[in-house]
Amino acid sequence: MEGYLQRFLALYRPVITRLNELMSTYGITYSQWIVIYHLKHRGASTLVEIAARHEVEKPTITRRVKKLMDLGIVEQILGNDKREKIIQLTDIGENIYRVVRKDITELEFRIMDNIPEHERKIAYEIFPKIDGNLKNEKELH
Repeated sequence: MEGYLQRFLALYRPVITRLNELMSTYGITYSQWIVIYHLKHRGASTLVEIAARHEVEKPTITRRVKKLMDLGIVEQILGNDKREKIIQLTDIGENIYRVVRKDITELEFRIMDNIPEHERKIAYEIFPKIDGNLKNEKELH
């Protein structure tokens, strides 16, 4: 389908901008939200695990985590290896997650307004398939 990537990229930037606007109310960015979301859904994790899961360089994750630690949203816990930094959400982080998740859900409903349910379902199901194809493409090259 020619032009698909252009349409996707044209949508991506405005969505990220809107998410950053929404999250600025809570003093965080979408890139920091990715860490919060990861910890909420995958539990305490190392910086390496977070970086690998989201295909981001470890120094980038380190900076995000430091900012989140400064805000009291995440904390470092002891692991078996003292060199390994394990991060988890604090109670403040859990509360931030709940409130921001609610706001994101409301945004999702607003931006999907006037789109029939069956089309929403198709869109929801197609993104993981595209992700899988991208990962296969990466392995082939």
